[in-house]
Amino acid sequence: MTNKQLQLLLHTAQSLLSGLPKGFQKVLFDSRVQKGLAFFLAFRLAKGANSYLSRRVQNNWLEVDRWDPTTELIALTGGAGGIGKQIVKDLSQQNVKIVILDVTEPDYPLPPNVIFYQTDITSRAALKQVADQIRKDHGDPTVLINNAGVALEGSILDEPDEHIRRTMEVNTLSHFWTVKEFLPRMVEKDHGHIITVASLASFVSFVDCVDYSCSKASALAFHEGLTQEIRHIYGSKKVRTSIIHPLWVRTPMIDKMTQAGSHWKEPVLEPHEISSAVVGQIVAGNGGQVVVPNSYGLTALVRAYPNWIQEWIRNTVSEKFVTLRRLEREMSK
Repeated sequence: MTNKQLQLLLHTAQSLLSGLPKGFQKVLFDSRVQKGLAFFLAFRLAKGANSYLSRRVQNNWLEVDRWDPTTELIALTGGAGGIGKQIVKDLSQQNVKIVILDVTEPDYPLPPNVIFYQTDITSRAALKQVADQIRKDHGDPTVLINNAGVALEGSILDEPDEHIRRTMEVNTLSHFWTVKEFLPRMVEKDHGHIITVASLASFVSFVDCVDYSCSKASALAFHEGLTQEIRHIYGSKKVRTSIIHPLWVRTPMIDKMTQAGSHWKEPVLEPHEISSAVVGQIVAGNGGQVVVPNSYGLTALVRAYPNWIQEWIRNTVSEKFVTLRRLEREMSK
């Protein structure tokens, strides 16, 4: 901007301000107000720059090809209900073909562009067999959404061994098996997107959900390591990776929490809010980390806080769960 243009801009601003009521001008020109406005502007600029750099780095400083749903094939785990059901509903409206991989049949009528394959994604052999059939019937998936998840409550000592094993197998190990099946072709074509649906529990562990928190922390580590391997081992610049961290979502997994009514103070999201984040990443072609709701974004920084603050956060969440379990026992009497 030239000096002449700057002077013209300042003159225009002064003319606009002179037309405001005297009382408003007095407030606006108050030094404290000006400092507050300057701080707010600096914060917004820093936040915008941070978002821009994060997005560009995650995407290798490259723009992806324009989203064309007619050329894409989406593989979605856990699409029979819950968040997966909403993702199917929203993506099917994009006129894109979707294949669902789930051990349970969908509890809703499937749109014509959605195909269901019944399989246990925790079984390497079963998944390979179904993946071969998908490739034979429809070609190679270009988008993989690792959405399937389970949450089986119980303390470390009380929870059955098979529940702990099931949680880790569905929420973490299955990601290895699906990626082994579908990533090679994405790398070969240098085109694709792998999305991990994790949780805010990736950052904070608390009572009665230790196995769940472990599985989601592992899912985060998987996403980060996968991103590095795609970039540095396979040299692919346009295969995107995204991870979604929702707060509590209104699905059958948290029925007991929502039944607690006013005793449960934490906000509960609707499935469409998580689906919107997933679909947004796919259509925009952006990789990266998304926290839902956005207002909880600082949760990702918990591990950087002083230990006493971390413990305070974990204690607070754990105390809420202890209260919740007490209410459940009282309601069951």
